[in-house]
Amino acid sequence: MMIMKNVLYLALGCAFLAGCKENQKKEADVTAKNQTEKPVQTGIEVVPIEHATAVLEWGDITIYIDPVGGAAAFEGQKPPDLILITDIHGDHFNLETLQGLHTAKAKIMVPQAVADKIPAEFTPQLDVLNNGDHKERFGIGVEAVPMYNLRDEAKDFHTKGRGNGYVLDIDGQRLYFSGDTEDIPEMRALRNIDMAFICMNLPYTMTEASAADAVLEFKPKKVYPYHYRGRPDVSDVSKFKTLVNAGNPNIEVIQMDWYPNDDF
Repeated sequence: MMIMKNVLYLALGCAFLAGCKENQKKEADVTAKNQTEKPVQTGIEVVPIEHATAVLEWGDITIYIDPVGGAAAFEGQKPPDLILITDIHGDHFNLETLQGLHTAKAKIMVPQAVADKIPAEFTPQLDVLNNGDHKERFGIGVEAVPMYNLRDEAKDFHTKGRGNGYVLDIDGQRLYFSGDTEDIPEMRALRNIDMAFICMNLPYTMTEASAADAVLEFKPKKVYPYHYRGRPDVSDVSKFKTLVNAGNPNIEVIQMDWYPNDDF
């Protein structure tokens, strides 16, 4: 009888220990799963290259905006994972630059007018977005928004529907790149923009006053004047900052060096 009791106690003890180990394993698996699924919070670094061309760094993801200027302009930058091109004009799209960069693993988002100018070798990499289209790559949401001219004398520069501005959703932050545009209703209707990159160069886009007026309507948290070299004059970004902050001192205007090779 005593032997049977000992055997029973031993069996119960083994079962208890096995249950504890199984629970510990489940808890460890849940912890590991939660750690794996937890999003990594990282900042977004903006690197101005020149005029409309920029590089964004977010964790391990590198984004090129309107890459032009040849491969040399991107010396020291990581190869792109994602490329966004806004329009067909040479200060936004340059095929030789695209061919000279290490883009084999990159996805390239373009409007149809740009896709029509890109050779077939890039076709597997292309995402063609028209105004209003949305695509997600590398955990980044990209929405194509309109960019076009309003003034009669400028309407042929950028016709509605040909090019794209872009709104990027990166880790809960919304970034807007205007491309070539005037202060169109679609820009004024934007909401919840954390970082806005706004053009202002005549005769192709808009004045500092028009750009500031639009910014005051859609109220981004931060605004970066870019694409401000016109013909023949360079836009006064200090004037733009004054106009914005006079209307809303809570909007932070950040001026970066978009023309490192020029004397202004």
